[in-house]
Amino acid sequence: MRMYWTNILFNAILGLAVTNDVTQPDPMVVTHLGRSVSLTCFCPSEMIKSVLWLKQTFGQKPLLMASSYHYSQESSYFNNFIKDFNRTKRLRVKRAEDSFNLTFIETEPGDSATYYCAALKINEIIIAEGTVLIVKGSDSNSMSVLQQPVSESVQPGESVTLNCTVSTETCEGEHSVYWFRHDSGESPPGIIYTNGDRSGQCMKSPESGSPTQSCVYNLPKRNLSLSDTGTYYCAVASCGEILFGNGTKLDVGGNQSNPLLLIVISFLTTAVILSVIINVIFCMRMKRSQCEHCAGTVDYTLYENEEVTM
Repeated sequence: MRMYWTNILFNAILGLAVTNDVTQPDPMVVTHLGRSVSLTCFCPSEMIKSVLWLKQTFGQKPLLMASSYHYSQESSYFNNFIKDFNRTKRLRVKRAEDSFNLTFIETEPGDSATYYCAALKINEIIIAEGTVLIVKGSDSNSMSVLQQPVSESVQPGESVTLNCTVSTETCEGEHSVYWFRHDSGESPPGIIYTNGDRSGQCMKSPESGSPTQSCVYNLPKRNLSLSDTGTYYCAVASCGEILFGNGTKLDVGGNQSNPLLLIVISFLTTAVILSVIINVIFCMRMKRSQCEHCAGTVDYTLYENEEVTM
């Protein structure tokens, strides 16, 4: 059975497509260690023969988890997920007429990954855009990830550096660091950088006898544009687990006002107001001058008429 699906996936790779036949409404799901969470997949097309769930851990190839025929309630399980589905019952899939949902009864650190729902047609595999599942560790975890700054607003063309600090007590050495961005649109988060620019400083805590080690990773962003707007997450893989930072929200060309633009607008507004005032005063003086001239002409005419009459 495993060889059958392997051949199907390999032979259909040329027909790979992303369409509305299969959709995952949640591009990202954040939960805490030990909690239950479900990932939703809609697949309403009648042309679908079967549906699948695949897991892709950061930096690794996708693995087939489960499959089910379109009009069947029975499912098949694969790879190292068989135990979690059949024995421990930690994972579960639910097949409905138009959906195929994946549920984690009790999340573990290793569940942090991107999960893809896919549908098999006659000669192609249709894969949804995926859902990134982030499992945050408990407070007693020996490793923590801190991102700085929490938010940053810049103008187009400017630069900014995002920081990710990893603190660990029991696990020393290199960390696998991934940066990915989630924009405000419908597109799912995508990895933009692997093993971010390390600061080169991993130092022990200055406290005597403390086993804590801190490492800093930087992600420089230069010549920013509006398309760089989004939330940037730092993911750190170390000691058999993956932890995520809370994210840094980057706003490029947001509500900040350009000081030069404000000066220009203020100058033009003042100039217009002064021009209106000057024009009003000029018109009033011209009108008054014309009235006085008219009054003098009328009096002189009357005087001449009186002399003629006499």
